[in-house]
Amino acid sequence: MSTINTMSKDLEKFIEKFEPNKFKVMPTGIEVRGVGNIHAAIETAKGIIQKLKLNLRVSHNADMVNYGAFEVCTV
Repeated sequence: MSTINTMSKDLEKFIEKFEPNKFKVMPTGIEVRGVGNIHAAIETAKGIIQKLKLNLRVSHNADMVNYGAFEVCTV
């Protein structure tokens, strides 16, 4: 994937560790999609970010919950 080459190293590390089934690359990060248990997935993502000391943040809103998604963006 050529888009992964333009991602930050922190995002690459996150994707390798979190292993999302579906995600969309955005200018500021990625949108993880199709998550069954959104709350557990968000907590797992935050844990990975904290453990690896990545310069990322998790963002989500009510609209994203409807289709099981959240964003992981660079800070």
